[in-house]
This record gives sequence, structure tokens and C-alpha cells, in this order.
Amino acid sequence: MRKTQMNYFKQDDVIHFLISDEKESNSVELAPDITAELNEKGELIGIEILNASSFIRDSIMDSFHVKLLNLTEKKAG
Repeated sequence: MRKTQMNYFKQDDVIHFLISDEKESNSVELAPDITAELNEKGELIGIEILNASSFIRDSIMDSFHVKLLNLTEKKAG
């Protein structure tokens, strides 16, 4: 194992998180555009996110909206 490494490939808009030097032997689609990379034991060794800029933007906006709704509910209650 090694320290987690993140690479962003701007031309392809892909983020790749690598958490192990082990060889990938399988992958599992966790959600559209998100793939978990597994070693031969089925352990997580990496994650790939396609359309990364949209994914991050949407994730941040979703979190913002949830927090905003919680603040609004607290003020109303």
C-alpha cells in the first residue's frame, strides 16, 4: 500500500484516485460514471470518476442545498 494519489486528466475530465500499487483485476460500476477498481482479492485499489467537473459541481450544489434547507427549517421551527 502507498499513500493515496489523485490524478486529474483535464482533456478527458476524469479523476482517478489510486490507493494501492496493486494490479487491477476487476472493476465495479458504483454509479453512472463512477467505477471502483479492485485487486484479485476483491479489495478496493482505486476509484475513477468520469465527467469529474460535473460530478464535483453537482455534489457541492447538492450539499449546499441540503444545508440551506436545514437552516431554513431551523429558522421556521
